[in-house]
Amino acid sequence: MSGFDRADRSVLARWWWTVDRWTLAALMLLAAVGAILIMAASPSVAERIGVAPFHFIERQFVFLPLSLGVLLITSLASPVTVRRVALACLAIVLGLLVLTPLVGTEIKGATRWIAIGGLSIQASEFVKPCFAVTAAWLFASQRGNPSFPGNLLSAGLYLAIVALLVLQPDVGMVATVTAVWGTQFFLAGLRMVWVALLATIAVAGLIAGYYTMSHVQDRIDQFLDPTTGDTYQADTAIMAFEQGGLFGRGPGQGVVKDILPDAHADYIFAVAAEEFGLIACLGIIALFAFVTLRGFVFAYAEKRLFALLAVTGLSVQFGIQAIINMAVNLRLMPAKGMTLPFISYGGSSLIALALGMGFLLALTRRNAEQGAGA
Repeated sequence: MSGFDRADRSVLARWWWTVDRWTLAALMLLAAVGAILIMAASPSVAERIGVAPFHFIERQFVFLPLSLGVLLITSLASPVTVRRVALACLAIVLGLLVLTPLVGTEIKGATRWIAIGGLSIQASEFVKPCFAVTAAWLFASQRGNPSFPGNLLSAGLYLAIVALLVLQPDVGMVATVTAVWGTQFFLAGLRMVWVALLATIAVAGLIAGYYTMSHVQDRIDQFLDPTTGDTYQADTAIMAFEQGGLFGRGPGQGVVKDILPDAHADYIFAVAAEEFGLIACLGIIALFAFVTLRGFVFAYAEKRLFALLAVTGLSVQFGIQAIINMAVNLRLMPAKGMTLPFISYGGSSLIALALGMGFLLALTRRNAEQGAGA
């Protein structure tokens, strides 16, 4: 029983009968899987770096309820409110991105974290959902009013964000933002000649990144030829899949987490493979595919251009992030520090993903208030 009568006109009752409960359930299940895997993987990592065994578990269990609260509250919003929140958050995040190279903390050769009030925030994580919604609004606004320079403003914002991300540097984030923005621009009616031109520029940018950023060159070289550098993490992750087999070694029985530096974050999928097996990993993949494809289904049926573009962008972002993380774990692409949505350890990532999925749930609510400009 839902606990809400269809005649109930309260905010929560209307939310319950209009929200996509299947997507909501899949996201909650992913968060539960993440909590289990953090408990399995993080104590060994904590012991290696000399902190309390439950250090990462305690921090994650602070961020998890907070992120779920963000998701649920955001999903209550109308499309107009979603647009306004995204625009306001994007303005704040752009300011933080400007400050990050100046006062941020350098980790593994990149400056992506900024300390605020005792908390370390990765502002670039919040760019993805906020820019996806803002770009959708700008594209839709120009379609509705050709005199409004929505496409130009969107392109200017995109270039500014890319420039700020390159300064960190964060090539993986640039690639994700580019893929989302390019998909939205294409759906908004971008001519094929411009599609070809932008694709050429993207390839040229990748080549330039290879020759101008040593860490990018090293990772690509190591991926193409493992003998050119240290492939310890990638090799250890593959070993986890081999040892896990179909059904895994059992909860807590894995050994890879004891030697894998980022077992609780970038390589948590490998821990899942060793302890719970291939079947469990396929289940996790199915959940990501379900959320992503269900978003596409809603976008396909959507009549409002803003909602169509925003839902598509948010779904692409969610799917790409999951694919990149799992592909790195399986050594199908060069190493990239990108979390597995709702599963990997990380407060900024968790809350930003919750914000994005809250936007998606709000925009896919049936018979929700649509408001002007939606």
